[in-house]
Amino acid sequence: MSYRGLILDFGGVLTTRMKLNGDAFEKSEGLAPGTYFAALGRHPEGIRVYADLEVGRATQDDWNRVIGGILGIDPTDLMRRALANLRPEPVIVDAARRARDAGIRTALLSNSFGLEPFNPYEELGILGDFDAVILSELERVRKPSPAIYQRALDDLELTGPECVFVDDHAPNLPPAEALGITTIHHTDPDATATQLNALFSQ
Repeated sequence: MSYRGLILDFGGVLTTRMKLNGDAFEKSEGLAPGTYFAALGRHPEGIRVYADLEVGRATQDDWNRVIGGILGIDPTDLMRRALANLRPEPVIVDAARRARDAGIRTALLSNSFGLEPFNPYEELGILGDFDAVILSELERVRKPSPAIYQRALDDLELTGPECVFVDDHAPNLPPAEALGITTIHHTDPDATATQLNALFSQ
């Protein structure tokens, strides 16, 4: 199979691991270990506001206010502080650039962190490496809905079997596979880069 497209998740794939970023945020804010992730993934209001943010039903300021309230910290520009330790993952960014230089069409596909007042995609300076950028906030649909993968394919003007998709969250992979997209569950940057090199050298 000759692949023509590469679709990459943002947080935890094109960036350093979200867990490391969250751990650093907890330390900087004086929070007990695990508190931040509990607010996002176990607190009902935290789960709701994050889901709403991802599809544009809530603003980043809403998220800042709700998560700040759950954590008992200043909500001012909280998303910026929460993502302050996130960095581009050089091995994956380099792999994406090499693919694009070789004629592969590339897309960034992300469940959104919000764009205002803090835009993490611009902050990390990697948007120029992609032919298409698909953000759930703008699309009003988020992974793992099949619709957002189809929009990525449409933006790339490619079919599923022509593309590879990389995500660190395993439940996001089956809907892409249902469209014929080859998937990689990202757990280690070097391992993912090796897999990408093998696929695109076929």
